[in-house]
Amino acid sequence: MKYLVPVLAVCGSVLLIAAESRLVEPAAALTAHEWGTFTSVAGDDGMAVTWAPLDGPSDLPCFVHHFEPVKALLSGTVRMETPVIYLYGPEGSTADIRVTFPGGFITEWYPQAKRDGALSASIEWPGVKLGRDSNAIDYPLEQPPSHYYAGRRTDSAALAAGGETEKFLFYRGVGRFQPPVAARVSAGDRIAVRGLGPEPIPASILFENHDGTIAYRVHGPIAAEVTFETPQATADTGILRTEMERILVSQGLFQKEAKAMVATWGDSWFEEGTRLFYFLPTSAVDSVLPLEIRPAPAQVARVFVGRMEIFTPAMKSAIKTAIANGDSRVFAKYGRFLNPVTAGMAQNEWFTERVSAMRQKYLARESACEKGNW
Repeated sequence: MKYLVPVLAVCGSVLLIAAESRLVEPAAALTAHEWGTFTSVAGDDGMAVTWAPLDGPSDLPCFVHHFEPVKALLSGTVRMETPVIYLYGPEGSTADIRVTFPGGFITEWYPQAKRDGALSASIEWPGVKLGRDSNAIDYPLEQPPSHYYAGRRTDSAALAAGGETEKFLFYRGVGRFQPPVAARVSAGDRIAVRGLGPEPIPASILFENHDGTIAYRVHGPIAAEVTFETPQATADTGILRTEMERILVSQGLFQKEAKAMVATWGDSWFEEGTRLFYFLPTSAVDSVLPLEIRPAPAQVARVFVGRMEIFTPAMKSAIKTAIANGDSRVFAKYGRFLNPVTAGMAQNEWFTERVSAMRQKYLARESACEKGNW
């Protein structure tokens, strides 16, 4: 089994200034930057469990392409969420871009791309043309609002591919592989985190949101197993957002790209629950998600954040009570993560109906998109 091993680079202020200068006037050579997330759910032993990450309502605009048949049927251990590729380079230049996902399948993408069949492990954008970004460009936009649009708040080039224009190349997928960490509940409801590769995990963040009370703890390198003490409570997530942006920039993103990533995922990352965040090195991303760009860029940065959901005994007890009492409020908190955590629980007719309703809500959204009723 292949494990991912993150390595965290630390950049000084001089490098940050240099990165910002490239935002304003990109070098003549091509530069490619990418960010994305890997989401998984921890089982009782801390390892990632199989789940159906595509249950529940879609969070994407209707113009985003997706494979057929209905993707809600797919299951895996990892949901590859919202990788976006930015390009910087001379206006009018072109590039061929291909991404392969050997351990999974590509499920959504934009702009239009070439794929190897209906259910494909690769995606290709040939002849991507770089243009000058401006307010005059008519990027696709729909209602209701979506966090998809936050990714456009950068100084990267406008990209034309497959007859469509966007600020980035977007794709998602579902895979079956073990993330680089295991995270389980230990004595006293503390969280034990174990690195699974030969090199230490350089940085991680344990986050909790229980009925609106926010707490988190940032940890340094994890060589073997580390037990997180109870996270420190905070008034809001502002400081944590700044800390995450700092780490993302140290990994290689430009400041606006880091802000765009946190803006995209802030609501989801900091929703109800307990979760571990960890940062992946380029070598790990390249291993699981090979990227080919022709002509070869002068500089490439690929920055991914791992997210592992952790269900404590108290959370499981609350869910069991909710099933028994028909309490929809608790279900709304955990959404798409309900299925894996309730797999071994006694279920009743009310619970089955609610889970079915969640899936039907997703399918209704897909149907509305296909019919243009949005």
